[in-house]
Amino acid sequence: MNKMFVAPTGRDVPANQPRHDWQRHEAQALYDLPFADLIFQAQSVHRSNFDPNHVETASLLSIKTGGCPEDCGYCSQSAKYETNVKATKLMDRETVVATAQRAKEAGASRFCMAAAWRNPKDKDLDRVCEMVSAVKDLGLETCATLGMLTGDQAKRLQDAGLDFYNHNVDTSREFYGNIISTRTMEDRIETLAHARHAGLKVCCGGIVGMGEQVEDRLGMLMLLANLPHHPESVPINMWNEVKGVPVNATAERPDPIALVRMIAVARIMMPQSVVRLSAGRQYMTDELQALCFVAGANSIFIGDVLLTTGNPQTNRDAVLLDRLGITSALDDVQPYPAPEAAHPRNSAIG
Repeated sequence: MNKMFVAPTGRDVPANQPRHDWQRHEAQALYDLPFADLIFQAQSVHRSNFDPNHVETASLLSIKTGGCPEDCGYCSQSAKYETNVKATKLMDRETVVATAQRAKEAGASRFCMAAAWRNPKDKDLDRVCEMVSAVKDLGLETCATLGMLTGDQAKRLQDAGLDFYNHNVDTSREFYGNIISTRTMEDRIETLAHARHAGLKVCCGGIVGMGEQVEDRLGMLMLLANLPHHPESVPINMWNEVKGVPVNATAERPDPIALVRMIAVARIMMPQSVVRLSAGRQYMTDELQALCFVAGANSIFIGDVLLTTGNPQTNRDAVLLDRLGITSALDDVQPYPAPEAAHPRNSAIG
């Protein structure tokens, strides 16, 4: 029998039954609960769907960095801004596979490959598919983020062995136009639909701290929770300051308690999704991360760099999870490798 909790609106909500009809007032009412009540509900839902003492560990690699024609106002890889990020060509398969092997040895269970494209060209997709198949052969889950996809491209990736496709919505529909003009929200939703139709699992989340308001953060969660299928992974990125991008003018790092509240609401609204603490963890104290895990976060990226921004070092993550009694693939790595050996300084956010 499914456990139940009573939403602040008075509706009985099955802890194991995803909903796709969330209303704005319901999301706001959850967010506004007394902190202890919100965390209790989120932890109750979390325990009904996941091992509360286990965290997924993933690794990211930018297989093609910089030179993107999009104008995403937060992105260091946009060719429209002076960010000191040097554009590179697509990596060769051997380098990607070697990096994936090191990531596995460092404790990653999923390997994500990111390319700074608006959309991949078919000739480049051929090479990415070869990478995906080779990484899959290592025994890792595979994820890719390559920009917009056609239905045929999504199917080719699935045939190559890709497990997850990452394509973030970034923020709410209402705030979206403040940060991006070269790609619409509907473009993003269409790519998610192509990935889903091809049989790929979906990784989709956003960024907080770009100048949006709480209602925009809740709007983003509602957008994800009201999709026909919830994303299997929901990455929550905290804004990292990037030199030369427009978002710097409005960005403000969210209050820690506000961030925990958002994680808790995400857990309640998407009970069977993995909620990932993505970019910005280098700004979080151990105590804040612990609160996020209690609120329902159950995935992190390991490695000392995410794309062009910092990330907690692998050793720090291993020590923190050990202090909390949380298991992960890092438990199988003894001794933990030095952070600089675990990954090249070239990774991506997802």
